[in-house]
Amino acid sequence: MKLSRKMKRYLSLYVLFVLFLNFGIINVYAEGDPLTVVNNLSNFIFSLIRAIGMILLGFGVVQVGLSLKSHDASQRANGFLTVAGGIIITFAKEILNLIVGG
Repeated sequence: MKLSRKMKRYLSLYVLFVLFLNFGIINVYAEGDPLTVVNNLSNFIFSLIRAIGMILLGFGVVQVGLSLKSHDASQRANGFLTVAGGIIITFAKEILNLIVGG
């Protein structure tokens, strides 16, 4: 397989980049209880999910309001589905806790 000069240069840069990534690893040692770190990460992720759910909930309410003004039934149905999805996403952590029983 013949490679042009430009392709050889790109390939060598790619290989160099991969080598830098492999040899630039720094060991990091966690301090304290690892379960606390996992719980903190879980709380952070669920707070992000809650924020997304609140945004969807607000968007759904606006969509329902606009559909009531324009008398559009399909937009109203989509708005109620968006509101329902926003509620489920907002309370995802509580729903999972109820399912798991924790």
